Amino acid sequence: MMITDDAVLSRLVIHKTGNKSREEGIKFSKSPVQLSEAIRDLLIRYFLSPFKSPGYFNLFHETDLSMNEVYHYASAIFDDPGSIYLNSVNLANHLYKCSVHPKVQAGEFFTVYFRQLMLDGEELDAIGLFKSESKETFLKVFPEDDGFTVDHEEGININRLDKGCLIFNTERENGFVVMSVDNLSKGNDAVYWMDNFLQLRQRNDEFFQTSQALDLCHKFVTEKLPESFEIDRAEQAELLNRSMKFFKENDSFQMQEFVGEVFEQPEVIETFNDYRRDYEVERQMSFSDDFDISGQAVRKQAKFYRSVIKLDKNFHVYVHGNRDHIEKGFDEERGMQYYKLFFKEES
Repeated sequence: MMITDDAVLSRLVIHKTGNKSREEGIKFSKSPVQLSEAIRDLLIRYFLSPFKSPGYFNLFHETDLSMNEVYHYASAIFDDPGSIYLNSVNLANHLYKCSVHPKVQAGEFFTVYFRQLMLDGEELDAIGLFKSESKETFLKVFPEDDGFTVDHEEGININRLDKGCLIFNTERENGFVVMSVDNLSKGNDAVYWMDNFLQLRQRNDEFFQTSQALDLCHKFVTEKLPESFEIDRAEQAELLNRSMKFFKENDSFQMQEFVGEVFEQPEVIETFNDYRRDYEVERQMSFSDDFDISGQAVRKQAKFYRSVIKLDKNFHVYVHGNRDHIEKGFDEERGMQYYKLFFKEES
């Protein structure tokens, strides 16, 4: 999703929600906010700039999607944008009920109706839900007589959105297409926004499938393989390089082709298939045997595929290519292990 000159902030309602466990309550505004053009442009950048990741979600409920409160109120707003004030009150009440973790801070809660946002090349309406919890101190300098005076004021940094989501008016039957960010909370206190308030689950698209397949392979090579086979770090590095090479050089993924090309040996492939089944059960998901590879997911996961052998605190060996050019041995005189590297040129 990209900010474009065509993006329109059509309606905005602001309430303030506190921490329910501290009984801080809610302060409701009486009507939508009227904005000047300059402030409208600043808010568009503040609200939309953080949404850069291509990872999408759906609103979800284990029993019935209509029981997801955000889904219910968002559907009502899309059906009648003029109902945004009434439904913003309902959304604020729902957020307040979810705000029970001790670290949740009071803050402004924004309900926004956007028009003409771009999602994968399609122009769509969207509902934005945002919460600002952190405040920063700003200096204000004023001219006075022959000099200046300095004052300060607390406010919201428009370059840092604390929490937000965009709900796009598409795929309603699946819980809409949703993007979400949380730049403030970590660990258990982050759960209340993503899991309790929004109730999101990852959208099962090519980005998700590619990310999960790469994560599965990385965990198998680095965690499971050393338990089941005698394999050194150089061999692990080679397998990781082969895996990443497959994803970078192919437009589509086919499971049997992948395991045959990367793991080769029947006993390793059998162990991988067993590990895959355990992975699916543990995460309550299933892999597609074939899907289009997301280049964005590959680039995002590549940083975790660095094939590095760490040798005590003295050396890091980065393995990018041929496994035959590195040998491992043991020096009995020194009582230490060693790696021997073969190369043609030094740079």
